[in-house]
Amino acid sequence: MIKSAYIHIPFCEKICHYCDFTKFFYQEKMADEYLEALANEIKFYLNGEKHPMRTIFVGGGTPTALNLRQLDYLLQLIDQHMDVVNVEEYTFEANPGDLNEDKIKLLRDYGVNRISMGIQSFDNQLLEDLGRLHRVNDVEENINHLLKHGLTNISIDLMYGLPNQTIEIFDDSIERALAFDLPHYSTYSLQIEPKTVFYQRHQKGKLHKPPEEVEASMFELLIDKMKRNGKYQYEVSNFAEPGFESKHNLTYWDNQYYYGFGAGASGYLPGERHINLRPFPAYVKAANESGRPVLHIDQIGKKEQVEEELFLGLRKRTGVSKADFKTKYKLDLHNVYQKPIKELIDRGWLEEDDQRIRMTEQGQLFGNEVFQRFLLDEFEFDD
Repeated sequence: MIKSAYIHIPFCEKICHYCDFTKFFYQEKMADEYLEALANEIKFYLNGEKHPMRTIFVGGGTPTALNLRQLDYLLQLIDQHMDVVNVEEYTFEANPGDLNEDKIKLLRDYGVNRISMGIQSFDNQLLEDLGRLHRVNDVEENINHLLKHGLTNISIDLMYGLPNQTIEIFDDSIERALAFDLPHYSTYSLQIEPKTVFYQRHQKGKLHKPPEEVEASMFELLIDKMKRNGKYQYEVSNFAEPGFESKHNLTYWDNQYYYGFGAGASGYLPGERHINLRPFPAYVKAANESGRPVLHIDQIGKKEQVEEELFLGLRKRTGVSKADFKTKYKLDLHNVYQKPIKELIDRGWLEEDDQRIRMTEQGQLFGNEVFQRFLLDEFEFDD
């Protein structure tokens, strides 16, 4: 049974210069139409009694950009179709400045027990350069409001490798983030994605990221600071106190099934991965007509499952368990991947013991190259 659901709310008060997620400027009428279409999609998959869920993640866009009435509608919709009482982790993404006390109380009263906040930096000039609406003083205010209303399981996002960001500026952001002593931190290097403001500037030669060696130093600094402050790295980009790892994101990295609802959302169901239509009119029309606004479906056979098990599993600091791999696929990990495992160990990017393989700290700097070595060309599977 599928026990996780991702729900995409694509509205933002302002579009960040680096973001390539499905997003639209918030307009009340558009948001009403979208929520009605979203309800039809969720009903298509989860008709009948409340569906038991282990994790629910509402992301965006900015879910908290919805007004109070719309947020209440969304929370009722989720409560109607999913068992939120027994859910282990129920996360809402939020931006500082969007979270007033009325919205916080509403989220809490509907069972939301985790908040993921997009902070990105504790430097006001960098926030302005990124196209962010909030400023540093909004962060403390929002965190204090969350704590006041009993929402203590808070994660914040930071970014590095930003234009005009020095190691010293990033160090200051890490220190200021850690001063809140939150249970979870996510960190991302800036990726220049097509169809973004930053991409256009980059193409014109007007956007200059720090050199790769500086970005690598930022990453190494991050790992060291988090470790010294009791936040252990459980995935390439994520740090947590023990017990506060993101259960929903571990669903992805453990290669487990999940629903994906909303424009541009992707889902992983038995035998297939699908991605939904992104344009607003196309998503709304298809969701209202059929309940299944799917753009594309990839059939996932055993070969694809095995490859994804390695791509995703190696992102975790615990790596890939040999025993779990054998139980899941009835294959010996070394029989399938003996050559790349040896090559990557020789390069110092992979390490192995009797139980598992995992990336080294150096290997994390070359993650994409590591993952590519686990594409299968010659091995034959019986599907």
